Amino acid sequence: MTRKIPNVLSIAGSDPSGGAGIQADLKAISANGAYAMAALTALTAQNTQGVSGIHPVPPEFVAAQIDAVFDDIAVDAVKVGMICNAGIAARVADRLRARAAERIVLDPVMIAKGGAPLLEPDAVRVVRDDLLPLALMLTPNLPEAAHLLDRGVARTESEVEAQGRALLALGPRYVLMKGGHGQGADSADCLVSADGAVWSRAPRIDTANTHGTGCSLSSALAAQLARGLSPAEAFRAAKDFVTAAIRAADRLDVGQGHGPTHHFATLWDAAGA
Repeated sequence: MTRKIPNVLSIAGSDPSGGAGIQADLKAISANGAYAMAALTALTAQNTQGVSGIHPVPPEFVAAQIDAVFDDIAVDAVKVGMICNAGIAARVADRLRARAAERIVLDPVMIAKGGAPLLEPDAVRVVRDDLLPLALMLTPNLPEAAHLLDRGVARTESEVEAQGRALLALGPRYVLMKGGHGQGADSADCLVSADGAVWSRAPRIDTANTHGTGCSLSSALAAQLARGLSPAEAFRAAKDFVTAAIRAADRLDVGQGHGPTHHFATLWDAAGA
């Protein structure tokens, strides 16, 4: 019997340059062996050099997109990315709760690579109070974790673990503290759960092309969870995927700023493309 390909829904904003947001999510989910679907929360005008405009989708229409998918398709995992404002956050939480959605990976997208804010201040409370308790896994980078907790950015491994435990207390079953914004020769990520903290390190890759790495990692996690991997296994698989995509990023020639990663590098190499 042929194994069923799982279905993963991404709820996030659009990046017309293709490196982050929904576009990156669809690539990452597909590259990790799942069928990718999308509900848009916002249109953005952006490229590799920055964000010049954001046009939020009305909250009721975000909800309508989510309902349309769940009405027809079995959803094996959900990735939640750019939420934009409190109204959208509340409706996303409401629909995921009503649909008893499983394997939710929440990437609290707050600030774009170039520094543009992607989450309105009044939405932070809704994300923290309504969305975090629904998540199987929360995937903040270090500034996002600090913002959610209203603390300073963690500087040491003990501070990273402490902030991960504090976020765990807000409801998610796992917290992946992403270390891309940290210092040192290695990029160190920490997966925190009720069982403790597990660290994963990889050498930092010398490239400016890291646009959309957070989107890609959380989407890869959702796909691997949908395929039946445990959170720890999905973490390792997703980190390996993103590391390979960053390592191959300079083979792409996209834009003049922070370029995208190469989501399909491993697959294209295997196919001789």
